[in-house]
Amino acid sequence: MILRRLLPSCLTVLLTLATTGCFNRETPVERGIRDQVLHRGIGVEPLDLDPQIATAANDYHTISALFEGLVGQDPRDLSPVPGVAERWDVSGDGLIYTFFLRADARWSNGEPVTAQDFVASYRRILTGSLGAENASQFYVLQGAQAFHQGKVTDFAEVGVKAVDARTLRLTLDHATPYFLSLIQHWAWFPVPLSVIEQAGPAYERGNPWARPGTLVGNGPFTLKEWRRGQRLVVVKSPTYWDAATVRLQEIHLYPIESRDAEERAFRSGQLHLTEALPPGKIERYRREEPELLRVDPYLGTEFYRINVSRPFLNDKRVRRALALALDRSLLVEKVLRGGQQPAYAFTPPDTAGYTTSARLPEDVAEARRLLAEAGYPGGVGAPAIELLYNTSETHRLLAEAAQQMWRTQLGLEVRLLNQEFGTLLAARRAGDFQLLRSAWIGDYLDPATFLHLWRSDSGNNYTGWASTTYDQLTFEAARTADPAARRALLDRAENLLIEEAPFIPLYHYTHVYLVHPSVKGWHPTLLDHHPYKHVWLDR
Repeated sequence: MILRRLLPSCLTVLLTLATTGCFNRETPVERGIRDQVLHRGIGVEPLDLDPQIATAANDYHTISALFEGLVGQDPRDLSPVPGVAERWDVSGDGLIYTFFLRADARWSNGEPVTAQDFVASYRRILTGSLGAENASQFYVLQGAQAFHQGKVTDFAEVGVKAVDARTLRLTLDHATPYFLSLIQHWAWFPVPLSVIEQAGPAYERGNPWARPGTLVGNGPFTLKEWRRGQRLVVVKSPTYWDAATVRLQEIHLYPIESRDAEERAFRSGQLHLTEALPPGKIERYRREEPELLRVDPYLGTEFYRINVSRPFLNDKRVRRALALALDRSLLVEKVLRGGQQPAYAFTPPDTAGYTTSARLPEDVAEARRLLAEAGYPGGVGAPAIELLYNTSETHRLLAEAAQQMWRTQLGLEVRLLNQEFGTLLAARRAGDFQLLRSAWIGDYLDPATFLHLWRSDSGNNYTGWASTTYDQLTFEAARTADPAARRALLDRAENLLIEEAPFIPLYHYTHVYLVHPSVKGWHPTLLDHHPYKHVWLDR
């Protein structure tokens, strides 16, 4: 009788053990903690790991493991720290930077990283045939813009010189207070020209050198595996100069564009870190598992690009009407719910002390007036327009909300089209869009990283909008030493940008994601950069 009464209890215990105890298989997260293998979601998959071709902010998650620039980043505040250069000198006028490269800097094939490697790398990105969108970052260098635009053919006229194998001298066109922050961007990382040339033409897009088996980098990790649509695996590099600091043995990076799927992977023990979190799950984590939820400041703006070369959208009254008709507070409070701020301009407030006076608020009455003035009262006679966005639940929800607002407030028909991210980027490069979901994350901690995007010579503009006045204002600002006067020039430029409206601001970012408690050395930073050499896993 006693045995009969105990039997159900014993079966319950055995079943519990089988599912949660010693019979349970170890999850990747648990095994990773033991073996120092970090499992991380990265959202969108990189299209290319060539630092001079990659443009998406998420590309940094992988590229920063494989390459290192002249200076590195402090893991807490991203201030410049020695990288390939063990030290540097700056001339009194701020125009000449001399970098002294460390003797033990090595490529992953064991070859030394030299000043000549940087010269060759910078020549490559500034060669027009490569079509590098980030080449305009280098215009701070003396002669770089003229070389990139083909006005000068002799690279010796560009302010890049290898004094000797371990001394690199960069001469600027104008003093740039944020220069050491600028060169932390992956576009400034060196690439191995001899390796690239073995794989194909070094100065043309499409060279397949940045793949497992052929990619040679100089960062703390090397590329072991890249299975498209599944994962990338990087392993600790034995040739990295600071390998003793690196505690992680491997990093597994998973391109999971669905935020719901990524959250499920985290919950099932597949990931230590997610790239994002579905808005509908935020409140549950706040309430039930706040120790897993991170909401970090993030220097970025979500917006819709407008192709101003298209009929209907080539009228700035129409563009401004589209922008004025959106209720951004509703978008961030009801759709996003992650502490984001409504965006009424392009540059996030208080970016390195700069806050613009420009503003594109919600003003439905003015939006209707402008649309009527343009010849489309109540939307009558207006053509349907198309909003293109990359696949994501959140992007879809925002697009549907905007679509409804434009229909209700202006009587406009907006059709939604979603594409895989790589296809969207190809459409962006070709100008094959009307409205395009976009985001800009600061490349460095200065308002110029936002406002230079809209210059006519920027490789990242894509809207077809150009203004000589805007170019001149940003040109003067770059050469103005007085901080207050410089901010005033930038503010004038941003007011012009808002008046012309080649874009529709939506919101300024926060980074909302999940982190397993075992992840250490992962600090909130404005650019969402986390140097892997300072990250480890701890039970």
